[in-house]
Amino acid sequence: MITSPAQAQSKSSNKVLRHVVLFKFKDASTAQEVKVVEDAFVALKGKIKLIKDFEWGTNNSPENLNQGLTHCFLASFTSEKDRDDYLVHPDHKAFVEVLLPHLDKVTVIDYWVK
Repeated sequence: MITSPAQAQSKSSNKVLRHVVLFKFKDASTAQEVKVVEDAFVALKGKIKLIKDFEWGTNNSPENLNQGLTHCFLASFTSEKDRDDYLVHPDHKAFVEVLLPHLDKVTVIDYWVK
């Protein structure tokens, strides 16, 4: 099958880079403090236009394999440059300052959707 340049461009523009962030909060952090972090992370979608999609939730797996990680946040980007620019964006840096006093453990995985 022959692909035209327009089809190739369309196909590449449909690529999605997922940025998966998993948190375990400190035992001393209150539910209200955790909610402040949740709200601050959710607010990034409206502040940083590089984020193309965003969702999050809390662990409810019965397998007990989460190693204490309780929260999953998933941000989608169209390029590695957008993801990299997001990481150094002032609003993301401000979010990290809200997060750090309550963060016990974090895992981050980025992948291209196949």
